[in-house]
Amino acid sequence: MGVIVGICQKITVLTPGQIQVLDNAASVLGLAADLAHAQVTLYAPGHSENFLAIVAQAKPSTSYIDFKTNILGSTVQAGEEPLVWRTLVSGANIAGQREWALGMDALEMQVYPIRDFDGGLIAAASFETNAQEAGADGHSMLVETAYMLLTMAAIGGPLDRRLYRPLSTRDGIVVIDERGCITFANSAADAIYKVLGINRIIGRRVSDRQVNMKLVQQALATGQPLEKETEAGHMILVQRAIPIFVGGQVVRTVFIIADVTDIRKKEKELLVKSAVIQEIHHRVKNNLQTIASLLRLQARRTKTPEVKAALRESVNRILSISVVHEFLSQQDREYIDVAEVTKNILDLVIQNMLEPNFNIETVLNGQTVILPSEQASSLALVINELIQNSIEHGFVGRKEGLIGVDITTTPESYQIDIYDDGIGLPKDFTLQNTNSLGLQIVRTLIENDLGGKFRLFSRAGTHAFITIPRLMEGVKEAKEE
Repeated sequence: MGVIVGICQKITVLTPGQIQVLDNAASVLGLAADLAHAQVTLYAPGHSENFLAIVAQAKPSTSYIDFKTNILGSTVQAGEEPLVWRTLVSGANIAGQREWALGMDALEMQVYPIRDFDGGLIAAASFETNAQEAGADGHSMLVETAYMLLTMAAIGGPLDRRLYRPLSTRDGIVVIDERGCITFANSAADAIYKVLGINRIIGRRVSDRQVNMKLVQQALATGQPLEKETEAGHMILVQRAIPIFVGGQVVRTVFIIADVTDIRKKEKELLVKSAVIQEIHHRVKNNLQTIASLLRLQARRTKTPEVKAALRESVNRILSISVVHEFLSQQDREYIDVAEVTKNILDLVIQNMLEPNFNIETVLNGQTVILPSEQASSLALVINELIQNSIEHGFVGRKEGLIGVDITTTPESYQIDIYDDGIGLPKDFTLQNTNSLGLQIVRTLIENDLGGKFRLFSRAGTHAFITIPRLMEGVKEAKEE
């Protein structure tokens, strides 16, 4: 259920069909506010007599409105909004002023009726702005156009929010009347057309070749809003044509034009940079795998078991880092999903270290944890070392076993539990006094690089429990996206 529908059901006397009309109108409320350079509020009769319910509201992004109004979903007495009340009673368009705060300049206010499918009066749309904005050339026309847009949406049904999306300050606004004549253009539109060699477009027709408004003609021919990106001279322009129908006839057309040359240039630069970064990660991955291959070759030629084991461990360390670079080479972000990396490392370690006659079962329960590439590389090495330790020391004298990884999140930290069902830790084991190079690497990476904590304990096998604080805003933002 939509917000407006819920509000109307609670605090108005409107029928479901009438509520739908207001919900339709609200789908273009943001665009209407931007066109009118005014705050737009929809009022409907409240449950209590002589009370008005505020059911929808939008502030413009094209103008600064420095005043506060009543809260959405609240009710006000009719005497507090006399212009709105008069419109709801009479059905007339009413213009006037009101003082919104003691000692502040009065607001310019224009109120219009909203009717249902049968022509019944069900709400009022209030357009409020400051005196300076209201005195600008063409303001009345813009407000009237915005009201026509609301009326069309109310009766015509929900509209495509993408094509009827709100405006930005860089958008040029052009209004065209029912005869195809341009009657209004804001300063942003004038600036764009001056670059195209046209000093004044007001008074010209859309059929004028110099004006280049073929999109408007296409929208009028199809009766549908259209959007297109085109190149004109050295500029890249995004054009949007929105025909407004009242009673089945086009009464006005809004043409929106924006120069996006700089934006597209920056987007292209970012794409190029992203491609270069991905290629670098791809080459790093290939180089690491080449080094791993050379070490494998060396391991096969050596006859000393200790050297073979050391080389094999080094190969796995190198490949665990290459896993991170492989992911980075396949995407355009410098963030890594830890669960995906962990799965690949599990496969790599088992493939390179497991004896042929040993049966291993792996379990991975992972919530989504996203880390920057630098942290992900450190964590990949940690996970690699701990899985290697389980395979090397956890299953002495056994032919089968289980290795699992659980990844969970809390509001403060990421928690990773790497465990096996093996023989557990020696009775006299302490993490502080161990001579294991792998565990020393793990402690250093977790405490220094990741700012986390690490502990080892026995419980039906061995558990390596890692806690990493969630301190980086960038990580949080990436996860939300």
